[in-house]
Amino acid sequence: MSGWLSTHVLDTANGTPAKDVALALWRIKENPTARTKTDHQLIKTVRTNADGRTDAPLLEGKDFDLGLYEIVFEVGDYFAKLEAAFPKASLSATYPFLSSVPLRFGIADLNAHYHVPLLVSPWSYSTYRGS
Repeated sequence: MSGWLSTHVLDTANGTPAKDVALALWRIKENPTARTKTDHQLIKTVRTNADGRTDAPLLEGKDFDLGLYEIVFEVGDYFAKLEAAFPKASLSATYPFLSSVPLRFGIADLNAHYHVPLLVSPWSYSTYRGS
């Protein structure tokens, strides 16, 4: 049995799954010669479905490996599409309060399920290690 990585995006302002949120999964590698000491390797880009989930795990099988990862959720674009739902909220498609939400986490067990949910509104977000 091998582990896998999944995610789920919930729009807490509207109480719904966040449909069609673009996200990118990156692997973070230490690089002793780089000024920032890390390199980012893009693994994949996907969009959430009507349930706020991806259609397939973000990582599984031979691609699921120990290490440091980051998921970047493009929530500014998502909320800009919903601007009509917040007519007095001063949402700005040009300069949203939250644009991209990066969540960096480690995978330390190749047999575990890592679920990284994002609960988000136009003004705040939270996450936790889900099941």
